[in-house]
Amino acid sequence: MSYQNSSDPQVLCSSEQLFLQPLWDHLRSWEALIQSPFFPVIFSITTYVAFCLPFVVLDILCSWVPALRRYKIHPDFSPSARQLLPCLGQTLYQHVMFVFPVTLLHWASRPALLPHEAPELLLLLHHIVFCLLLFDTEFFVWHLLHHKVPWLYRTFHKVHHQNPSSFALATQYMSVWELFSLGFFDMMNVTLLGCHPLTSLTFHVVNIWLSVEDHSGYNFPWSTHRLVPFGWYGGVVHHDLHHSHFNCNFAPYFTHWDKILGTLRTASVTAR
Repeated sequence: MSYQNSSDPQVLCSSEQLFLQPLWDHLRSWEALIQSPFFPVIFSITTYVAFCLPFVVLDILCSWVPALRRYKIHPDFSPSARQLLPCLGQTLYQHVMFVFPVTLLHWASRPALLPHEAPELLLLLHHIVFCLLLFDTEFFVWHLLHHKVPWLYRTFHKVHHQNPSSFALATQYMSVWELFSLGFFDMMNVTLLGCHPLTSLTFHVVNIWLSVEDHSGYNFPWSTHRLVPFGWYGGVVHHDLHHSHFNCNFAPYFTHWDKILGTLRTASVTAR
């Protein structure tokens, strides 16, 4: 089976590639934007704010719709504007002042080239799972060290714990060092695995969503930890316990590393 591009020679494609090819062709029509040094910052901020906004709206609605509180881990807590705005402001400031200069240097040294073919669907899914497992391992080690070494905690990680009850916009309320560490793990993994650009974009979207969900403070019936079987995935309840107790649940997503090292703490959260 083949895929014909009007400006390129005929390229052989598998059926799995053809499944994603229309989406990839549409994205390639925005090639000038995707290849620009502005795209990583625009993409990151837009995706992050878009994922945070529904939870911000829910927090506002909780005052008028008490039934929504049954899904909140802390039913009596709603972030105020004095908590929300500094978090959003810091995210925007750090991306403009620190992330953009780094992406500009990377763009100048290694211009992005977009392939014509889409990735195979199964390969895309495998790479996303591997990237999540690698990221989970890397951040677990980073996170554990930054809690066990007092100087690292005070200097770099304490700012993220200034809000004892987490909420969506507090996800990226962190030091520049922590932001760059997470970004480095994120980019290193897709590079090591040789991920297709579409796979990289998909992984970044999934990673941002999972991190926002972890900090959202909402435990819905469709939350990720309820969809993954056998308790393999910790989710929002798992991470909320970390913010409450500090000495447990250091992995961002999965539970295996905390189980192995004895730092896993679980809680039975009932519907209120």
